[in-house]
Amino acid sequence: MVSPVTVVSERASEPVSRAVGARWPGGWAAAGQASGGRGGAGIPRRPTPPAGGGRCHGPGSGTRGAPRSPAGGGKTGHVTRKRDFVVLCVWRGSVGWRLGEQAAPTCFACLLRSMRLGEEVKSEGPKLVPFFKATCVYFVLWLPSSSPSCVSALIKCLPIFCLWLFLLAHGLGFLLAHPNATRIFVGLVFSAVGDAFLIWQDQGYFVHGLLMFAVAHMFYASAFGMRPLALRTGLVMAVLSGLCYALLYPYLSGAFTYLVGVYMALISFMGWRAMAGLRLVGAAWRWTKLAAGSGALLFIISDLIIAFNKFCFPVPYSRALIMSTYYAAQMFIALSAVESRDPVEDHRLSKAN
Repeated sequence: MVSPVTVVSERASEPVSRAVGARWPGGWAAAGQASGGRGGAGIPRRPTPPAGGGRCHGPGSGTRGAPRSPAGGGKTGHVTRKRDFVVLCVWRGSVGWRLGEQAAPTCFACLLRSMRLGEEVKSEGPKLVPFFKATCVYFVLWLPSSSPSCVSALIKCLPIFCLWLFLLAHGLGFLLAHPNATRIFVGLVFSAVGDAFLIWQDQGYFVHGLLMFAVAHMFYASAFGMRPLALRTGLVMAVLSGLCYALLYPYLSGAFTYLVGVYMALISFMGWRAMAGLRLVGAAWRWTKLAAGSGALLFIISDLIIAFNKFCFPVPYSRALIMSTYYAAQMFIALSAVESRDPVEDHRLSKAN
């Protein structure tokens, strides 16, 4: 049963009206308290209508008409920002939310989105089953890199092929309607070509693979976009990239001196754009942005292991570390293409913040 819930308090700031599912016959309960209330008060065993500080309107509340605050100046559909104590309980959902004294602004819609997160991620799980199976096949077979062949190239690229299918499983209309998803798909195509070249890196195809992955990073960065700018994040990424290049520089020679520098600049730029939109809290939080940031970070780690293992010193278990972080990175980046919210709602939430 879908029913709206509205919580009213004296000082209103954040909208909380939302259609939510509730099986409990009594619906919802909210408790308001004046600014002197203690933030440590517990949630009542059974939700009961509050006295004085606020009102709850839901199924079974028996209240008709527009709600009003006790002082007469409250606004409907809002929750207090500071110094008021609010408890929202979802009985049968095992969810409790508290805003104590001096609490930061929190939107009830965030709580509802976090409750839906498990369902959203779960809906994508079956589409990733071929990817996990192909990854297991690669690690089980563990074909020797000393004898490259078309079969070993196919086995290595197979998980990336499965990520193509993961995006195509959402439909061609999805890719056509979402340019960012299309760019990520193209980036996965270049990544698969780069993987194939790296199979024969000892035969002189390492540079070809490097160039293919550089193009893939440009498509990924374009998909992540330039908003928000997040200059601090860009500065941190630039400093870390410069430090890593400074460690590698004494071991580089010839064309690699410039190629590695350009590649590190590109992957750092991609990582900056992936992490720029990351919000861990607030109404603008998106699990797809978290997936993008995680994928970019794992990709950087994988490539750093490649660089140090090839140019500086042998890294123990380098191949296992490189491929595990690489496949995880590509999976997270592919997941970031899945839209968890429509652009209109995204714009509204960004303005609300």
